[in-house]
Amino acid sequence: MENEPTAELIRAQLRRLRLKAELSQEEFGKLVHFSNSQVSAVELGQRPLDRFFLSRADEVLGTGGLLTSLLKLAERDGQPSWFRPWLDAERHAQQLRCYQPSLIPGLLQTENYARAMIGTDDMLGTEDADRRLAVRLDRQSVLTRADPPKFVAVIEEAVLRRADESFRAVMSQQLTHLIEASELRHVAVHVVPTDVSLHIGLTGPFTLARGGDGGWIGYLENQLGGTVIDRDEDVAILLSRWESVRSDALSRRQSIELMKEVVESWS
Repeated sequence: MENEPTAELIRAQLRRLRLKAELSQEEFGKLVHFSNSQVSAVELGQRPLDRFFLSRADEVLGTGGLLTSLLKLAERDGQPSWFRPWLDAERHAQQLRCYQPSLIPGLLQTENYARAMIGTDDMLGTEDADRRLAVRLDRQSVLTRADPPKFVAVIEEAVLRRADESFRAVMSQQLTHLIEASELRHVAVHVVPTDVSLHIGLTGPFTLARGGDGGWIGYLENQLGGTVIDRDEDVAILLSRWESVRSDALSRRQSIELMKEVVESWS
C-alpha cells in the first residue's frame, strides 16, 4: 500500500500546484478528464492516488513528472520492511544474477505476464494488485537507465513452455520480449534444458546483487514474501550455487534459439 506521509505530500503538492495555476477543481478536472468530485476526493485522501490521474496532472501542470515520481516513492516506501533493503540493493546494483525455476524473472516480465501472475493471488484486492504491478514495472527501469547493471538470468526450459491455449498469446509476447532483452549488451538469459533432470537450483529461486563496493547481497523468495541474505557465509553458498546452475544452462545464443523455436511452435 502507499506510504501515508508521502501520499499526503503528493496530495498537498497537487493542491498547491493547481491553485498556483489558478484552476478550480472543476476546471482542472476537465483538463485531466476527471470530474471535480473525483479531483476533490483525491486531494482530500478519500480516493486512492491513481497513476493515470497523476500522469495527466503532471502534463497539465507542467511539473516535469514530479507527482508520478513521488507516487513511485510512496509505493516503494509502502513495501513490507523485509523487501525495502532488497529494493535498495537492486536499484544500486552493478551486477544482478537471478535464477528462477518456475517463473520469468520479475525484471524481465511483460506487463501482461506480470498482471496475470499477480492476479493468481486471490487474497489481493484490485487496488493492491494494481500497486504491486506498478512497483514491479517501475523496478524494471533499473535495466533501462543510463548505466544499467549487468543482468544475467537463468531459467528452466519448462518455464518457457508453461502455456495452455488461453495463455499462449501472453506467453508468446513474453518470449518475444525475452529474446529482445537477450540481444541487449548488458542482459543475458540462459535456459536450463529439460534434459538436465536434477540440479541444485531446483531447491528454490534466488537473486544476487553486487553493489558499487564490490560486495554481494542475496534475496530468497518464498510463499510469504522473501528474505534478504547478507551474511558472508550464506552469500558465498548462493554464489557457489549460482556457478552450478549457470554451468548447467545453455549458452546465450543457444538459449535465444530455443526461445525462438518455442514461439514458432505455437504459430
